[in-house]
Order: sequence, then C-alpha cells, then structure tokens
Amino acid sequence: MDASDTGNRLTYLALGDSYTIGESVPEDSRWPVQLVRELRAQGVALDDPRIIATTGWTTDELEWGIDSAEPLGSYDFVSLLIGVNNQYRNRSAVAYRGEFHTLLKRAIRYAHGRADRVLVLSIPDWGVTPFARDDKRDVATIAAEIDAFNAAARSVCEAEGVAFVDITPCSREHGATLLASDGLHPSAEMYTRWTQQALPVARSLLSR
Repeated sequence: MDASDTGNRLTYLALGDSYTIGESVPEDSRWPVQLVRELRAQGVALDDPRIIATTGWTTDELEWGIDSAEPLGSYDFVSLLIGVNNQYRNRSAVAYRGEFHTLLKRAIRYAHGRADRVLVLSIPDWGVTPFARDDKRDVATIAAEIDAFNAAARSVCEAEGVAFVDITPCSREHGATLLASDGLHPSAEMYTRWTQQALPVARSLLSR
C-alpha cells in the first residue's frame, strides 16, 4: 500500500492519557501507531491515528481536552484508554464509572454512533513498577484499586456493546522490566505486547 494514498483509508481517533500518547517512547512506538502499522500489514487500510491524549489526564481532563479539540467530526474507529490517573489521585471507582460512561458514549458518537467500532483497553497496573515504591499504598492495594476501576469499565463496555481488551495481566507480568527510562511508563516492547492483544479485536471490528 502506498503510504501517500490516504484517500480511501479508514479514519482512527485515539483517546487517552500517557499510555496513549506514549510517554517516554518514540512516536512510532505508541500503541495506537503500532496498531495501525500492524493492521496495514494485514491489509486493513487505516489512516494514521489522530491522538487526543496528555500525560496525567484524568477522565474529566480528557473530556476538557476533547472539548478544546472540537469540532472533531466522525471516525471509522475509536479507541479509549483512561482512568489510571483517577486511581492514582485516590478518586473513587464509583465516580470513575460514571465519568468513563460519559466518555464512552462520546467515543461511540465519534464512531458514527457505532459501538462495534470502539475499542477500550484496560488500565495497566503501575503498582509493579519501580515508581510505585515511593507510593504510600502497597502493591496489593494498588492492584485491588486497579481491578475495581477495570471492573467498572468492563461493565460499562458490556452494557454498551463495546469491545474491551484486558492488557492488565500483561502489565503485571512484564511491567517491572518492560519499562521506559522513567521507571513508570511502558517501553516500546510492552506497547507491542498490548498491540498484539488488541490487533485481532481491532481487525474484527474493522471488518464489520
């Protein structure tokens, strides 16, 4: 496929925080960028992602970021990964559920109203990273909180008919070693593993 031939490509909007913008890794290592590259290799004509994400964003900050980027129009595919900063700032999973639901409904609207063209990734567990050693919460507490947030997100996705890809076990298995130089955010290799989990789901969604 000619990289300059974008006229007939499907469009992609990626919403999130540091994990979507790829803090501390090169731009071509971000998981949405890797996902596009892998999908193209499998014959899916998908344009470069438009990414609305900033390190440190919570659900409400992502909402404001989307507002400031309007008008966004519509996209053929939308991904969403948000919530770790809500958990990190000790916000409740109950409040997160409502705010996540609002964002998910917005993501569906951007996807031409098609819930079957939206993909959500779970929140990874940063509690296994060296950065967490300085946190007052222990590894088990952080993990339990992450699980509660992800359970809320998964429940909302199921209710809305949105695909949910659980990359949290991968983050727990490899998160202490597959790290960027800051000792907190994932390395390019970790994002590759997330991409491999998301790839078959994304391809299925885009075939509909």
